[in-house]
Amino acid sequence: MRFPTSSLLLAAAALAMSSCSGSRDSTGKARADLSGTAAAEIRVSNKGVFIDHKSCGQGDTTLLFVHGWAIDQTYWSNQMEEFCPEYHVVTFDLPGFGESGKNREAWTVANYASDVRAVIDQLHLDNVILIGHSMAGNIILEAALENDKVLALVGVDNFKSVGLAYTDDMKTRIAAFIHQLRTNFDTAAVAYIRKDLFQSTTDSTVRHRVIQSVQEVDPAIATSTLTGVFEYAPREAERLSELKKPLYLINSSATPTDTSALRSTGVAFRVLDVGPTGHYPMVEDPRAFNSLLRQVLRDLGASTRRQ
Repeated sequence: MRFPTSSLLLAAAALAMSSCSGSRDSTGKARADLSGTAAAEIRVSNKGVFIDHKSCGQGDTTLLFVHGWAIDQTYWSNQMEEFCPEYHVVTFDLPGFGESGKNREAWTVANYASDVRAVIDQLHLDNVILIGHSMAGNIILEAALENDKVLALVGVDNFKSVGLAYTDDMKTRIAAFIHQLRTNFDTAAVAYIRKDLFQSTTDSTVRHRVIQSVQEVDPAIATSTLTGVFEYAPREAERLSELKKPLYLINSSATPTDTSALRSTGVAFRVLDVGPTGHYPMVEDPRAFNSLLRQVLRDLGASTRRQ
């Protein structure tokens, strides 16, 4: 059974009952420090909540990467290294995760979309391509609507089952899963990730990294964030139908993407198959992921570094 959500993370959740400097690549080894290519960082905040970000490159087009549930911006370190020589690249930690602030009451998709807009506005970004992994698919969708600074969206392993309505059984199982997270977060979250977000192709170092990331988050914030995404999911198809910008999906083929459902929303989309990775293709197979992202940029005619 599949759920009407923005990501495989959410599609599997109810079935789970049984930075540049110092960043790490898919092997867990420290990557090169890119701070030498970055301009002096501007402090970004949204309604009093600090947003930690990294940036590098000086291209006319900005690639703004938004991470998924219970991880952080360091999961984009391979992409920063790959694309900074040609584009302006920005990553940030969603509030509640990584080094960003945790002084917020409501962890909703709307608030996270407001964070994306704050990053765009306060860093004075133009010609922005939003790239969002997992639950960030819904976040960048909401942030892009009626935002003339955004050129296109790139979802990463999300928008796979758009438009399905929650049945009573789904609602019951989702509620039970959220209850498990609230009462025993580590056990429930790790069991779910091991069962539903990894594939046989997922390297052991990636498995360890993801599990460690999840174990380090604030359980209350992570649970509230997931609850907010479940609540947003029934609006996903409607909001896609309002999107007037192209949507590209770099999705794992390990679970199918319902293209008929996407087509029914009227959104202009293209699915690019990254192969049978787990839920984290940007770290599981960065070479293939980066190649597909380059295809997207060529398709968009995205300009590179200023001459």
